[in-house]
Amino acid sequence: MKFRKIPLAFLVLTLCVSWANAKKAPRFQPGHQLTPEQAALVEKAIEQEKVLIKSIQQRTPLVETYIQNTRPDIKLYEVPVEDQYMLSRVDFGKGFFDKTYDTRSTGSKGKFFKGSFAAITGLTKALGLDKRFTYSPTGFMQMMFLDPTGFDEQHYALSFVRREFLGSVRTWVFDVHPKVSGMGRFYGRIWIEDEDGNIVRFNGTYTGPRSAEESKYYFHFDSWRMNVQPGIWLPVAIYVEETNRGEGDKGTGLKAQTHFWGYSLKLPTRDSENVSVKVEDAVDKSDDSQDVSPLQASRAWVTQAENNVLDRLVEAGLVAPLTPSGFETTVLDQIVVNLAVPNNLAFSDPVHCRVLLSTTIEATTVGNTILLSKGLIDAVPNEESYASIIALELAHIALGHHIDTRYAFNDRLLFPDEATFQKIDMYHTDHDDIDAAKAAQQYLQTSMYKDKLPSAGLFWEQLAERGKVLKALNTPKLGDSLLKPDGTPWMADLAHSAPKIDWDDLAQIPALPLGSRLKTDPWDDKVHMLNAKMYAPMNARDKMPLEVTPVYFKLQRYDAARLNQPAVPGAPGAAPAQPGGNPAAAPPAGQPEGDQPAAPQQAPGDAAAQQPSTTAPSQQ
Repeated sequence: MKFRKIPLAFLVLTLCVSWANAKKAPRFQPGHQLTPEQAALVEKAIEQEKVLIKSIQQRTPLVETYIQNTRPDIKLYEVPVEDQYMLSRVDFGKGFFDKTYDTRSTGSKGKFFKGSFAAITGLTKALGLDKRFTYSPTGFMQMMFLDPTGFDEQHYALSFVRREFLGSVRTWVFDVHPKVSGMGRFYGRIWIEDEDGNIVRFNGTYTGPRSAEESKYYFHFDSWRMNVQPGIWLPVAIYVEETNRGEGDKGTGLKAQTHFWGYSLKLPTRDSENVSVKVEDAVDKSDDSQDVSPLQASRAWVTQAENNVLDRLVEAGLVAPLTPSGFETTVLDQIVVNLAVPNNLAFSDPVHCRVLLSTTIEATTVGNTILLSKGLIDAVPNEESYASIIALELAHIALGHHIDTRYAFNDRLLFPDEATFQKIDMYHTDHDDIDAAKAAQQYLQTSMYKDKLPSAGLFWEQLAERGKVLKALNTPKLGDSLLKPDGTPWMADLAHSAPKIDWDDLAQIPALPLGSRLKTDPWDDKVHMLNAKMYAPMNARDKMPLEVTPVYFKLQRYDAARLNQPAVPGAPGAAPAQPGGNPAAAPPAGQPEGDQPAAPQQAPGDAAAQQPSTTAPSQQ
């Protein structure tokens, strides 16, 4: 075969032209042509994004991010090895900005986040959470926006994928990629509800301005919004997941959840050290007697301090408002009775439970109120484990370990929300915890739970085992940790009585994943029980104790959610849409329109049996 000689100059010229053309080649393919109906929906979505941003700028929600770093595991697939917790109350009227996300290529238009960085880190700094920053809190909050300054058809190309139900909300799904390079451009998929054109979910990542390599500085995420009020959709949760982040992090991963709540909280006073606090009028509880004994006066003084503190924490969005038919009243309060009656604990005022709206594992008492964190309630697997925690807090009350009575003076609680954690001391001393643990063990041995204490001990054993690496999860923000400073549980006797944790024993559930029990209404901060089946694990990987998992909502429109809410006597107005709803006629995600979903099959050994029975002991 005879080869032709190609002149070197021609070869060099050809390579240069090819390199130049390759350099000019677009990074993304153009989107598919949209039908007039699809294009009209996209235009509505672009306009609704602007409405959303304006609405958010009028809010001051709380933003909580919990991160777990993971490594591969042969039996469990992956296990957490480190964690980090961030909590902020954000004033979006000021905006927020972090130089890590400075949009240099977009000029002044790209600075939606410009503003006071203190607006998002006030609570974080108050809690001492900024000492070990590995991740940027603004980076996680940026994921609540698709593109706050440039989401339009000039900057993005969209391609229609399909129509899909998310719960009972019908959506149109589009793939999205940027037409114009820039730092932080969204690349992924969006779900647009078909009535008003609101983007209710978007899933993907952000890109760098020059190359795909720069995208490694951004995480992949799944961002959800909810119809919290008529015509208002707001961000409620974000799930982040990455594996093998960078060359130096081979074999590592990341899972994180960000949650938003407190959208209806009033804006605190920004230019003053004080905010107004509403204190309810005192109620006469003296029965028919004219006078009050010194003991009654002392107890009333403690109760006044308790009420002041609880009102302040509810106002700051840190404690859930009391719900008459909620988990804390229907389940936890009954467990209090189950412990108090057989132990002849005659309290002057009833003891009630409330929910602290944080993921951290902690508990404490405020007067005759037991506060359990949402993260703790979510992770507890059974009634006897709840009883062991409540017994510990009940002992604090019975032993007189009450809150500092200086809070009976209302003016001591006049401070900005970001200082709430600094100002209110709600933890007990180690000496108090030791005494309470001894008393709690006695309460349990006298109660209806005495034969199930080894099962309760499994939770404490699992908590101590995972507590070695999940230090942020077990670091209290308001109350007490369930673990001693050396990492052993306060209820050590229970942990010692428990059988050894066996991952292959599928009937043994020491702890549940985070988010297994309750959901928080992002608008009014009330907590509700999940309306979801709990299935028994099929393998060791299904257990995931105290772990972060993906978030998934069966969305409802506000009016539909209101109709499905149980009536609560005296409740003003209607409750907003809640995650986890399961309307009978709603096709699941991905179900074609017109197809009816089949009823879910019950798994053998359904873990629903693990729900607390709340059986009251007989009273003589």
